[in-house]
Amino acid sequence: MKTKNIISKAAICGLVCLAAAGCAKLDEKLYGSKSLVPDGAAGSTDLGGVYSQLYGQTDQANTYALQEHPTDEMMGPTRGTDWGDFGTWRKLHTHTWTPTHNQVNDTWDQLNIGVFRATQVVDKATDPNIKGQASFLRAYFMFQVVDLYGQQPFRDPNAPTSDIPKVMNRAEATAFIIKDLEFAEANLPATSANIGVANKAAAQALLAKVYLNKAVYTSSTVGGPFTFAKADMDKVIEYANKVTAAGYTLEPAGKYFQDFAWDNTEQSHGNIFGFNNTTTSAPASAKNRWRMGLHYNQTPDGWNGFTTLADFYNSFEATDERRGVAYPGLTDKIGLRAGFAVGQQFGPGGKALTQRSGKPLVFTPEVNLNFSTEAQGIRVFKYFPQPSANNTVNDDNSANDYVILRYADVLLEKAEAILRGGTDPNGQTALTIVNAIRTPRGATPLANVDLTAMLAERGRELYWEGWRRNDLIRFEKFNDPVDQRPNATDKTRTLYPIPQRAVDTNPNLKQNPGY
Repeated sequence: MKTKNIISKAAICGLVCLAAAGCAKLDEKLYGSKSLVPDGAAGSTDLGGVYSQLYGQTDQANTYALQEHPTDEMMGPTRGTDWGDFGTWRKLHTHTWTPTHNQVNDTWDQLNIGVFRATQVVDKATDPNIKGQASFLRAYFMFQVVDLYGQQPFRDPNAPTSDIPKVMNRAEATAFIIKDLEFAEANLPATSANIGVANKAAAQALLAKVYLNKAVYTSSTVGGPFTFAKADMDKVIEYANKVTAAGYTLEPAGKYFQDFAWDNTEQSHGNIFGFNNTTTSAPASAKNRWRMGLHYNQTPDGWNGFTTLADFYNSFEATDERRGVAYPGLTDKIGLRAGFAVGQQFGPGGKALTQRSGKPLVFTPEVNLNFSTEAQGIRVFKYFPQPSANNTVNDDNSANDYVILRYADVLLEKAEAILRGGTDPNGQTALTIVNAIRTPRGATPLANVDLTAMLAERGRELYWEGWRRNDLIRFEKFNDPVDQRPNATDKTRTLYPIPQRAVDTNPNLKQNPGY
């Protein structure tokens, strides 16, 4: 992705905000100076506007980038003049961002706009279902703000325009999120038409995640050590069991990628909440997830960007389906495999592909963050497009539902909670849960499981789904050295800085330690 594309995308975003919701410079008006958006500009009862704000989660930048690039499973190498982007990707991987980093700023804006839009609906809605959906969405936006930044600015829609937004600290905001989700659970329906509409299981799944991370969010020390309360771990287990009781299941053997394929709306058994896309309407298309790694000469052509790290790839057994498979209707048509792509790449008809120079297109485990060739780095295709009858791809309206909350994640959270002292009234152990996930994937059952094994298994099951930073912090591994970041970083890096312009305009915001 060239810098000019990022700038263009930001400009388009601004125009959409201005035209559709009257939210130009909303970050300053809501979370900086004392003024507020014009009365009625944001559509206080428009639930659709809240969902629309959530669609930004599918972007390869911002929230997703902040949660993935600083970890042991993703990096964005610079390839000649491609993907330089003033160092935005390199700074994330090397933990060298500052309070003026563009994606730190943009993510703050996107998430807090979502909080405010949801708050308007919560405030005005009278229908319990609409209020419950808005409460769930607000909780999700707040969860991301609390996880990334550790503080939550909040404005009552009915407050005088002269009021400076108050700020909840991390523990206060966590309690607020739990209250929102409890309301959502009580008022949402048990089922919904598709994963794009929140239901009880969505609230329960997010409650499990919040309680699992509560020790991080209420710790007096940034970055740990953390003390996990048994009562919190029991809550994780309680909500995980409720999700199981709702009927969600793991995909059977050989069907791991069914959760991410073009027909996952119909075929998935474990997708709980995300964004519903169809061939006629894909407001939150998953195509970024394959375009950001595909080479220019693959089908479809890609941006030739992000890679995984060799050590992460090597953590998979060769028999583990999650590492990569030939996917029917995909590989036989356009040559693309589901999962990790390494070695010689192929196109339609099994043709061996070449680089632009004419050399064989061989993705290598070796990759340099600052100086890479166009073929270096293992690519990842967890989501993938549907080829047409003539073995081409037009992915403008890809039907893959984009997944945020998934049943396998909930089960692994339950297993972790048991390891951390929780008690399952159903009598399951962490080991039985982990092996119930590993076995159908073709991975060897484990003889025992500890926290180290648990973190590794979460990586193998949930790679590139936007949870790795969250996991590494909870396991106190986020600051460890990784490939292209040879030295340990300070624990203050477990929080991003509050954007400098927000600190400058709202005296209730205090800059995070280390910045």
